[in-house]
Amino acid sequence: MPRYALAYRLGFTPWERYGAAAAASIGALLDREEAARPRPPGRALDLGCGRGQYTCELARRGWEAVGIDDVPRAIEGARRAAVPGVRFVVGDVTALPASDLGAFDFFLDVGCFQGLDVAQRHAEGEGVSALAEPGATLLVLAFGPTPLRSAVGGVSRADVEVAFGGWQLLAVEPADTAGLGWPLNRTAPQWYRLGLRA
Repeated sequence: MPRYALAYRLGFTPWERYGAAAAASIGALLDREEAARPRPPGRALDLGCGRGQYTCELARRGWEAVGIDDVPRAIEGARRAAVPGVRFVVGDVTALPASDLGAFDFFLDVGCFQGLDVAQRHAEGEGVSALAEPGATLLVLAFGPTPLRSAVGGVSRADVEVAFGGWQLLAVEPADTAGLGWPLNRTAPQWYRLGLRA
């Protein structure tokens, strides 16, 4: 998306600051995803991965991790910081099957889905469903629909459920807002955890 390409060019990436500030709470969510899985836990896809901070964390935890983003500059930075067991791809989250990535057991979307329009959200949902292994789970962090929605994105619970129609909503939890700062800490971010329907 053009605004993210511009943000990386200008070095304005506040979402990376959030990842560092909320590392403990995100780690706890990833612990939960791994608790009932065998070791190694399987394949994970980080949607809209940016410079790959979460993709690398997944790889450190034993996942065969793939990060996808449509901003080449972000992927270049991710590849420079890559750890063993991780792969980065320039690609479109709204056209996942075309990227030839294979199938996945876990999908992570930290702030990507919320910036898409309705058609794009549906396309992401269809792509994730097409690449999901039986028993796959999906974890989405998204701002709620606020007056800032046009600038920072935001979705409702219904938006998530409609886009991922083949999935069951397992949990909705408020996200830690540490590190977001004003006014983003007023966006009511939520974690949505979904499981693929049998």
